[in-house]
Amino acid sequence: MNKTLLIIRILFIAFCAIASWLICYTVEEWDHRRGLAISIGLMIGSLVILVDLMLKGFSLRGLTAVTFGLGIGALVAWLVTNSPLLNRGDPQIIYLVQMALFIICTYLGTVIALRGKDDFNLVIPYVRFVPQEAEAPLVIVDTTALVDGRIAKICQTQFMGAALIIPTFVLNELQLIADSDDAVKQARGRRGLQVLNDLRAIKHIDIRIQQSEVTRLQDSEAKLIFLAQSMRARLLTTDVNLAKMAQFHGVAWLDLQALESALRPELVIGESIAIELLKIGKEDGQAIGYLPDGSLVVVNHARAYVGTRVTAEIIGVLPNGSGKLIFANLLGESPLV
Repeated sequence: MNKTLLIIRILFIAFCAIASWLICYTVEEWDHRRGLAISIGLMIGSLVILVDLMLKGFSLRGLTAVTFGLGIGALVAWLVTNSPLLNRGDPQIIYLVQMALFIICTYLGTVIALRGKDDFNLVIPYVRFVPQEAEAPLVIVDTTALVDGRIAKICQTQFMGAALIIPTFVLNELQLIADSDDAVKQARGRRGLQVLNDLRAIKHIDIRIQQSEVTRLQDSEAKLIFLAQSMRARLLTTDVNLAKMAQFHGVAWLDLQALESALRPELVIGESIAIELLKIGKEDGQAIGYLPDGSLVVVNHARAYVGTRVTAEIIGVLPNGSGKLIFANLLGESPLV
């Protein structure tokens, strides 16, 4: 809970109790019931706080829609009750009909306004209410995603349309890795900090530092999942174990590996590819190279070109455990780039 809100709520309850106690000085009948008056004040303050907690997430747009609906409903009820339809009759029945119309019309007006709050714009001197859902979705970035580095390149392409949330404990963890005595960890931490600076340099990316208050949780993975659930955000990580835990708790996981696999072009028979040959193959005249995705390419009649970059035509594609096994025929030598 936000500490500022907690202090305000405590002060509000105390103010209600003090106000009830002061009322006893103005009302003689309550002069001997100060304890009861203070108890009533505490109950009223607690009830208001409970209503406040129940309205958590109720936005200003929602309040505007409710007010608009109540006004329209009350207007319709007033027009009907003041119409000639209710000019004559039993006053008691007319009163009950008017009350029923008021309750029904205001309820219907409120519900309709809340359902259609995205379909109308109000101009109230120079203030325009726009749909709140236009705000970008939230994505929480963990340490592994920053160290990985691919997130910066993806954001530069403008395909990432979400606001990136970076919790403070992720920044602290990244700083600890960068300050490690282990050279490997130190390099990874510094790369993560550099990626963070690269993200800040991208103008169209919305980056928010979350001052997280989940310090009671010692496990950083539990913190990330708790924060993602609280903010209704997705989780961007390269840690498979964390991703499985997030999926178990119903948190959506953005998989960079799956994204990379989806962007790989599909190779078909008859297509030409440029590849650097690294070593000789098992069969006579064969040479072997690798595509950027790790697929193994066997080029026939290319043993003499090992160490060079060649152009080859695909004649067969076979799936294997590590990717694809591609067979190709040599077409010609390509310049190395």
